[in-house]
Amino acid sequence: MSNYPRSPALKSKKPPRIFTRSALREFSATGVVVFVVVLSITLVTQVIRLLDQAASGTIPVEGVAALLGFRALSYLAPLLGGTGFVAILLSLSRAYRDSEMVIWFSSGLSLTAWVRPVLMFSLPIAFVVALLSLFLSPWAIAKSEELRQILNTRDDASIVSPGTFQESRRADRVFFVESVSRDKQQVENIFVQSMEKDTVAVMVARTGRVETAQNGDRFLVMTNGARFDGPPGSAEYKIMHFDRYAVRIQQAEARPASPSTKSRPTAELLANRTPENLAELGRRLGQPISAVLLALLAIPLAQVNPRAGRSLNLVMAILIYMIYTNTLNVAQVWVAFQRIDPAIGLWGVHGAMLVFIAAFFYRRLSVFSLGRFRA
Repeated sequence: MSNYPRSPALKSKKPPRIFTRSALREFSATGVVVFVVVLSITLVTQVIRLLDQAASGTIPVEGVAALLGFRALSYLAPLLGGTGFVAILLSLSRAYRDSEMVIWFSSGLSLTAWVRPVLMFSLPIAFVVALLSLFLSPWAIAKSEELRQILNTRDDASIVSPGTFQESRRADRVFFVESVSRDKQQVENIFVQSMEKDTVAVMVARTGRVETAQNGDRFLVMTNGARFDGPPGSAEYKIMHFDRYAVRIQQAEARPASPSTKSRPTAELLANRTPENLAELGRRLGQPISAVLLALLAIPLAQVNPRAGRSLNLVMAILIYMIYTNTLNVAQVWVAFQRIDPAIGLWGVHGAMLVFIAAFFYRRLSVFSLGRFRA
């Protein structure tokens, strides 16, 4: 027997502070990188979609930034939950590949000792995810829907985009302007085609201006232009030159739209417990729960088998993540359609995931295996 004292790490099952601090630093650094990358990809995708809608005249260019901000806030909760999972998985996988886990295990610590630093990293993330999913995301979605409703009530003059052909809301006119002034009141080189019974009227003018009458009606007053009237496909048409010609701008009808389930406040969901509201409430409560469960799953999932390749655990992680999230979505739909009990829809999938994580830990620790279970 050796007379040398044993290392304190061999006597305690808790990881030393130096291990915990090092793990938290690496989790945080990797998480910041992953979050920035994922958020950038999401924002670029949304910017492309919004700019496409702005180019087609569906939304004004001024509304792109506001809609992008609201969408970013609504996506933060799932992005943060996935970021914590990926950060822990990448950090522990790197520790396996660089043989740092050998030092961890040789110091007398088991795989379960990673639970403490992982929870220290994931619980604050889950708290932020809970705040986002329960309060901030519904507010952002509600504001986005409100802004969409305001944009949908704009008149035809507001949807005109310079250099593109725009169709009126009633689909009976087509507008084209070459340029618009900064105050959006003066336009140049105007083309307007309208359907009037069985004839087509085409108007062209050099300049135009939006004017408001005393009764509140708005008109596009064109100057120095011409109008061509005639049946489609016929050579018989009339030409009329004008110095001033006014076209009434059609006003869009304001139709009050009921807010979607995702935009309703959490207090309203609790007060009015319909199946749809319970399904949405389960989705919001499930996001912070899934953030913690996925963080715990990353501990046994990060083990790298050199014979199987380094990317096998990443492929397996993506597969498990997709199955888990899709099962949650299916459970939410079933709760909304009253096919399963809301308690089962909320806790059933998470409970099954917790059992799977426990079995995965036992498998990695060689305490539980499929062969022993069959025996």
